[in-house]
Amino acid sequence: MSSISDFIHKAHHSFCTVVVVAAGSSERMGTDKLFLPLQGVPVLARTLMALNAAPAADEIIVVTRPEKLDAVAKLKEEYGITKLTKVVIGGAQRTESALSGVSEADGRAKIICIHDAARPFVTAEMLEEAVHNAVLYQSAAPAVPVKDTIKRAVDGLVEETPDRTQLFAVQTPQAFQADLIKAALTAAVRDKKNYTDDCAAAEAIGMRTYLCRGSEENIKITTPADLPVAEAILRSRSGETE
Repeated sequence: MSSISDFIHKAHHSFCTVVVVAAGSSERMGTDKLFLPLQGVPVLARTLMALNAAPAADEIIVVTRPEKLDAVAKLKEEYGITKLTKVVIGGAQRTESALSGVSEADGRAKIICIHDAARPFVTAEMLEEAVHNAVLYQSAAPAVPVKDTIKRAVDGLVEETPDRTQLFAVQTPQAFQADLIKAALTAAVRDKKNYTDDCAAAEAIGMRTYLCRGSEENIKITTPADLPVAEAILRSRSGETE
């Protein structure tokens, strides 16, 4: 049964496509991290299940490597990812992969979100807030304040210590007005720029990014050391104790 909040959301809703970038090589993990099990469920499946359950998402597109097309299709069937409409092949660089997915978005999409496949702890609220702020500000991304002091160094020698109060660790899903992110990624690929996040491509064409509330739990599973943390987050969410 739909909740009152779902009804209100739909009444003020802009069609939103979520592009899940899953075309990386997982070099730091040493194996394909997206198909590693978290309490028996592959990382990518958990990411897709979370997005599929989010009212703000109307369509999900996965960008992956050619050899993983069938595996992603199987996840759709096994875990009931009903909003997954397309699985497309990515490029050699992240920016190319993001553009591949964005280019396949439904023509009705007013907002396009781009999400790291290796962030399985995304929440419906996080996606909703990013979408809402993209409508207002063109581009939005969840972020958390950095905890450590950051140094900028050249050849091992410190050049600068930025003010930590002005530094944020940016996460995904990153949300954009559809026409603008298409233009931004097209320009980035044309100019052979490989940005580490999609907001940077948007900023390069003059868009400003609004930083909304992120979560310390919204980790990106990148190295083997991240797996015990992910398992602990799952236990915490399910109310389990050691």
